[in-house]
Amino acid sequence: MQDLLLIAGAGLLGGAMNAIAGGGSFVTLPALVAAGVPSLSANATSTVALVPSALATAFAYRHDFQNFEGVKFSTMAVVSVVGGVLGALLLISTPQRVFDHIFPFLLLFGVAVFAFGKSLGEFLRARIKVHPAALPIAQFALGIYGGYFGGAVGVMMLATWSVLTHASINMMQASRHLLNAAMNTTASLFFIFGGLIHWKQMGVLLVAAAIGGYVTGHYGRRLDPAKARIIITALNGVIVALVFWRQYG
Repeated sequence: MQDLLLIAGAGLLGGAMNAIAGGGSFVTLPALVAAGVPSLSANATSTVALVPSALATAFAYRHDFQNFEGVKFSTMAVVSVVGGVLGALLLISTPQRVFDHIFPFLLLFGVAVFAFGKSLGEFLRARIKVHPAALPIAQFALGIYGGYFGGAVGVMMLATWSVLTHASINMMQASRHLLNAAMNTTASLFFIFGGLIHWKQMGVLLVAAAIGGYVTGHYGRRLDPAKARIIITALNGVIVALVFWRQYG
């Protein structure tokens, strides 16, 4: 029961974090591992559980949705799904002992992107001339990463789109949730048929994250994303430090 309460709390917090600025998997994945779920299955279980949260949050942002300039949303969805499939297949083929060693570093990489992705995007935008084909190519690469791990993939999308497009932040927020849900839904099918899901933990996490994502997504548009990002970055940093301490301490 204590483990399920831990997972439920992580789901509420993770769904809320994803609605505001992303990074929810930095809470849900370590919580599942702390509750005794192997890291590989925890990654897959977290991915499946956060799909409804992404959909619920996207619905809350539905009035801000638009197509990308010069690129149809359907194209972005297709490359996200194909990338998600490749990432999922790569995860399924990864041995458990190998993933045990690399997942703390994936978390660390995601935290770094979460903390500095926006500033890096602005830096690159001022110095790079963008080719029209760059956006779907970049989204394909993001789909692979999202299907394999997914930590901070929403932040990566925002940082990438800020370099390659002139879209508003609310439009990008709506799109990142829809595309994140598209790639994760596809990846989830492979994880389910691959037998990686811990269903009881996934059910608790799914319900809690959907509630946290929708409620926060409804009111989160009024929050200051910059301040929220600082708080979430600090929280994520503490969590990743605990993961490293548990793994290698």
